[in-house]
Amino acid sequence: MSVTASRNPPGTRVVVERVLSDFVREQHNLVTDLDYRLPESPRLNQDRQISELSMESGRDREGGVERGRQMATTAYEKDYEFLLVDRVGTEGRVARVTLNRPEKMNALSQGLLFELNDALHRLEAHYDTRVIILRGAGRTFSAGYDLTPVRDEGADAIIAGYKMVDEQNRRLVMGIRTGMQQVTDILMYFWNMAKVTIAQIHGYALAGGCELAMMADLVVAAEDAQLGHPGNRFGTSRTGVIWPLVMGMRATKELYYTGSSVSGSRAEEVGMINHAWPASELENRTVEFADYVANLTSDHLAALKQNMNRFYENMGIYSSVRSSTEYDAMSSFSGQAYAWQDKVAESMASGEGLKAALEWRDGPYRDYRAGAERPTSPPSGADA
Repeated sequence: MSVTASRNPPGTRVVVERVLSDFVREQHNLVTDLDYRLPESPRLNQDRQISELSMESGRDREGGVERGRQMATTAYEKDYEFLLVDRVGTEGRVARVTLNRPEKMNALSQGLLFELNDALHRLEAHYDTRVIILRGAGRTFSAGYDLTPVRDEGADAIIAGYKMVDEQNRRLVMGIRTGMQQVTDILMYFWNMAKVTIAQIHGYALAGGCELAMMADLVVAAEDAQLGHPGNRFGTSRTGVIWPLVMGMRATKELYYTGSSVSGSRAEEVGMINHAWPASELENRTVEFADYVANLTSDHLAALKQNMNRFYENMGIYSSVRSSTEYDAMSSFSGQAYAWQDKVAESMASGEGLKAALEWRDGPYRDYRAGAERPTSPPSGADA
């Protein structure tokens, strides 16, 4: 007789299983009751999109087992307002998502971000899609978050719906932080989705545009592209641009403390991106690069990606990015941020518009808006 058997009288296993079953049932009832009484989340469109995606996936029953079906409408078939989605590469195994607000240099409005979130979920569910290229239409990848959003959208990609000021118009830090976090969640989904992603940068990838690009698995750029985060001159990056994980400490701190930008060529040298190519070759070489990566099946590539990402999770990427979002919210209460906010109010009241405030911000550095030798400047509605 085994030791285990000698210590357990007959019937013990049945009793234990019954107790565990009763415990699980009680916990289920408790959670169901709590869920019934919880108020609706203010995540608005983002939660609604995810819910619609889940419902659209559908379920079959065969032999009593539920099996999820692929979404009825793929990203390739859907008509987006701010995105273009097409297929390139061998047998269309590479998806290409184009940010399509060229008149605003692809400033990241909430409408664009929600559509991007939707498209990425649909592409993740599409087995034949192996790699995703993300690029921008027109003259640039993205000049940053939208500082002049349409009505009812939060400025600088802070999701509307959270209380951010009290009755005396004093700012409430947790409302600001939580509104920012909803955008951070979209960026982190892009980072960890089960597809290999490539950001293709031309023109500008600044502030929020740079944050988005850095979340791709691989990044390529035109040699004359400009990458940086000028938003650090009145706030911080809500993701830390994850530069500490992709570059050395010295280069990271210099760019972070000054808000300056670097060319695509320099970005390759410091390890911010994988490759910098002549602008005339960027389009074709990106597709060739993506198709080269796409030689493996999508599920195998997903396993390789999750294997690599787990290292960065253990290094603390999620907690670090969340802390960055909280610092971004808190930095709006600094002396520099107050001066910026006063200058914006003054410029808007005088009729000079946001352009004058951006020139004031960049004047001491003699770049971006204040630089005589810079490339064509971003529009005044973008974060750069």
